[in-house]
Amino acid sequence: MTPTQLRAYSAVVRLGSVKLAAAELSVSESAISLHIGQLRKELGDQLFTRTAAGLAFTPGGLRLASRAAEMLGLQDITVREVSTAGSGRRLLRVAASSLFAEYAAPGLIELFAGRADDLDVELSVHNPAAFPALLATRAVDIAIGPRPAADSGLLARPVMNYRVVVVSGAAHPLAGVRASAAQLRDQTWLLGPSAAADTGAIPALLRRLAVPEEHQQIFQSHAAALEEAKRGKGVAPALSFTVAPDVRSGQLVQLAGPYATLESVWHSLTRADQGAPSAAAELARFAATPRAIQAMMRGSGVNVSHFRPSVHVTLWS
Repeated sequence: MTPTQLRAYSAVVRLGSVKLAAAELSVSESAISLHIGQLRKELGDQLFTRTAAGLAFTPGGLRLASRAAEMLGLQDITVREVSTAGSGRRLLRVAASSLFAEYAAPGLIELFAGRADDLDVELSVHNPAAFPALLATRAVDIAIGPRPAADSGLLARPVMNYRVVVVSGAAHPLAGVRASAAQLRDQTWLLGPSAAADTGAIPALLRRLAVPEEHQQIFQSHAAALEEAKRGKGVAPALSFTVAPDVRSGQLVQLAGPYATLESVWHSLTRADQGAPSAAAELARFAATPRAIQAMMRGSGVNVSHFRPSVHVTLWS
């Protein structure tokens, strides 16, 4: 089987249609059908059949779907490794949840990348629910954020315990009040992008309080949501260590009561079958050290020439 055949099959699996796969790959439908036919002949398996409800995959077809994604991922990383080897550099691809990426990743990655002159680190932001698939297909080398709810077969290491607190402006009606669940539920919630994820501390807090969607306002960043909270526009969940200076200065008030706090843990996730020690395994170990945790809490940033916050992928060299 060839990469072209696997790429065609993977597109059919992902899109559920030969026609859509052909359009995505900019080839004819007959070319896609030819590649699928060659795979069927070589593997001795029908792989899938067409039904009124769409494509129905055989057990072998489902197995090939997962293997194809992994093999294509290996091909991509091999091409990247060979090209970077020529320049004497390594590339570490890190996926992170939006909350970790905004507040903790800059300090951690700057400190880690500074320990190796030949290492480039690429950071991308994803819904934590996508972490297992990204690692399985080798689209990334390591993911940091909430631990998957189900057993994903990944190697999970605790990175950092943190606390989410609910804050408001000093003039907010709940400032200085021991807020009940009902009082919090009725507020306007000013949220960063992590609130739209499937897992994580902030989505868990919103579910615990049963905050209606019409009371939720999501901003481009968690920092933008906090600025609105300072103006008295509502309440906002935040990392306790990031809002501590604003609480001390009186710009924000941490709401009291057991419903206004939530403890959680960030984990690093890597493939369990990575084999020899790698930059990903080294980062997973390093991230849990006291020095790394201090860097994450300080939020020390990277050199401005290497940081591009308007895009989802940022390179540290």
